[in-house]
Amino acid sequence: MKNLKKGIAALLAVLMCVALFACGGKTTPSASPSETPSESPSPSASAPVEPAKNYKVGIIQIVEHPSLDEVRTSFIAELAAKGFVDGQNITIDYKNGQGDMTNLNTIAQGFANDKYDIIVAIATPSAQAAQAATSEIPIVFSAVTDPVDAGLIDSLEKPGANITGTSDWISAVDIIKLANDLTPGFKTIGTIYNSGEANSVSTVNDLKAYAAENGLTIVEQPITNTSELQQAAQTLSNKCDIVFIPTDNAVASAMPIAAEVFNAAKIPLYVGADSMVTDGGFASYGVNYTNLGKETAAMVVDVLGGKAPAELPARAIPVTDIYINSVTAAILGVTIPEEILNNAKIVGE
Repeated sequence: MKNLKKGIAALLAVLMCVALFACGGKTTPSASPSETPSESPSPSASAPVEPAKNYKVGIIQIVEHPSLDEVRTSFIAELAAKGFVDGQNITIDYKNGQGDMTNLNTIAQGFANDKYDIIVAIATPSAQAAQAATSEIPIVFSAVTDPVDAGLIDSLEKPGANITGTSDWISAVDIIKLANDLTPGFKTIGTIYNSGEANSVSTVNDLKAYAAENGLTIVEQPITNTSELQQAAQTLSNKCDIVFIPTDNAVASAMPIAAEVFNAAKIPLYVGADSMVTDGGFASYGVNYTNLGKETAAMVVDVLGGKAPAELPARAIPVTDIYINSVTAAILGVTIPEEILNNAKIVGE
């Protein structure tokens, strides 16, 4: 797994360099967290499907924050575009776990007990709760960073069992390389993440491996919930040159708190999702979460049409854009190189 990830990260780095300097900034679809998935069709390419019955669809989401909300919103809209309209021919039951694993387990068990036709699990902890609750009801996950390391599927090509879905994996290494282009000269990288989120641990492990190979120091401040975020950020602000925060749901749900601390300390904060840049982080490579929701809807339609999750390869969404917060850049006093600025999506203006 480790060597395979390194190879994929290298491939992604090449692809994103091409994207950065190519006219129009277009990219070739990237690889996945654990292996290269088969090319997935565009979710909009298939014709609308007439549902055979009124399906009960349970959506379980770890916590509300912009990236995950965007997945859910685009997922529901794409289902409707394909003929599955909530309140007409399907019933969608959305539950928010409020960042609590006990809540997620209770919600997932409720969906299982009520024999929902399919469970859609947004983010890794939600998917793990759904997986623990049922081995029979089909589960389609979304916004899961590394579904193999999280123990959700056997492999991307052959998920196995009753679960498949979409990944939002982004290489920490590529974001640190972006940091080197924007704010070079750093030696110490701070990171905050929820030690209970498998996706965050996997991403930080990749970061630590890269740091060990390149003479960089990693200072970790793991947390267990959002109430610990401000203290962790304040502690870290005295110990590092830059900060990297992965697509961690505990941090993302309270991102303005971390951004305020690090911006006040003039420490560049690099993050794993575009919504975290919008909420005050400095920069990131980003997955398009609207497309992620659409891809998830396409997989759900396939399952409702009779395909078993074990037959549907998991899909990774290509990393397509650089996001930079112009307000944060001004606070930090960073001048964005023209070649990056011309190909980035600027937020905060």
